Amino acid sequence: MKILIVSDTHRRNENYFQVIEQLGKLDLVIHCGDTEGSEYAISEGAGCETLIVMGNNDFFSKLPRETTIGKYKVWITHGHNYYVSMNNEIIKEEAVRRGVDIVFYGHSHRPTVEIEKDIIAVNPGSLSYPRQEGKRPSYVVMDIDRDGEAHFTICYL
Repeated sequence: MKILIVSDTHRRNENYFQVIEQLGKLDLVIHCGDTEGSEYAISEGAGCETLIVMGNNDFFSKLPRETTIGKYKVWITHGHNYYVSMNNEIIKEEAVRRGVDIVFYGHSHRPTVEIEKDIIAVNPGSLSYPRQEGKRPSYVVMDIDRDGEAHFTICYL
């Protein structure tokens, strides 16, 4: 199973569509918020099931603020309510309290995959406004192998 995780596209979807084309068939797309009204384009362009949560710039959106999915108990949130611009300790603590295996979040525009004993924390960064050193647009691909194990790759355009 191949899952694309993106965030913070901020209505600039050219890179998103480029990634969709490069990756080919996907089983699921997860968007961690800040689509700024382009939910329909993102969902239709994916060609598969798409889960999108509301970010801090998704004004008047009817998107859910958080959601959960799958064999792995997964929590998807934008992250701004958990101070992820400073660090991700609070969101990881909240994820453990919620009893989830994986938390997907955005907001900081910096990609990270942290695999710890109690939690996996994944931020795909931003395809539109990256803030990490080098400022390359980023996303994460999650592959679930035949044994049901998840593997994560941070990818750059």
